[in-house]
Amino acid sequence: MLTAFGPDVWLAAGPETRIAGFAYPTRMAIVRLADGSLWIWSPVALTPALAAAVDGLGPVRHLIAPNTLHHLSVGAWQAAYPAAHLHAAPGLRARRPDLEIDADLADTAPPAWAGQIDQIIMRGNRIATEAVFFHRASATALFTDLIQQFDAQAFSGWRRVVARLDLMTAPAPTVPRKFRLAFTNRAAARVAINRVLAWPIERLVMAHGPAIGQGGHAAVAKAFNWLGD
Repeated sequence: MLTAFGPDVWLAAGPETRIAGFAYPTRMAIVRLADGSLWIWSPVALTPALAAAVDGLGPVRHLIAPNTLHHLSVGAWQAAYPAAHLHAAPGLRARRPDLEIDADLADTAPPAWAGQIDQIIMRGNRIATEAVFFHRASATALFTDLIQQFDAQAFSGWRRVVARLDLMTAPAPTVPRKFRLAFTNRAAARVAINRVLAWPIERLVMAHGPAIGQGGHAAVAKAFNWLGD
C-alpha cells in the first residue's frame, strides 16, 4: 500500500483517472514533518486500507493540491481529516469553490514546513498552474503534471499515436508537448525552473511516471532543456 522512498517519505499508487479516453495512473506522496505530522501531496482516492496505512505514520495535518488539475480526491480527504489544512495551487479556488481551501501555495513555504520542504510556483501555463516541491531530507523533487513518462504500451490505437507525438511516452521523463506550448511566458518559466535546478535534487517523483531514486537533477534538467538558457 505504502512504499518507503526516502527519509520520512512514502509513496502510494491510486486508481487510474480517465481524461479524454486516456488512462492516467495516479500517485501521491506522504512526508512526515519534524513535528511528526503528515504532509500529503496530490492525494489519490481514499480507501479504508490507505487511510489505515497513513494513520499508522502519524496525524494528517496538511493536504496539498499541487496544481489546478489534481484535486479530485481532496474533498474525501478533507472529510476524513477535518483537522488538516488544505493548501492549493493558485487558481484552484475559482475552479473548486466547493472546497474549503485554507491557503494558496506561494513561492515561499509556510512556517509549518519552512526549512523542510521548499516550493516554487510554475506560473503562466494555460493548462495548469503547478507548485513544484523539494523535500530537503530526502533530496526529493515532486512534479505533478509538468514532467511525465508513460510506458509506450500504455495506450493503443490512435491514443498511442497521440501520446507519442505529445512526448508522453518519450524514453526519458519529459514535459509533454501540450504543456510546452501552453507556457505563455517562457522567460518566466526559465527563471522558475532555474530556481528548481538550484536544489540538490537526487530523487524525482512524478504523479504520472515511475519514481526515480537517483539522478533526479539530471532528469529534471533534461526534461526542461527545450526552454534553453
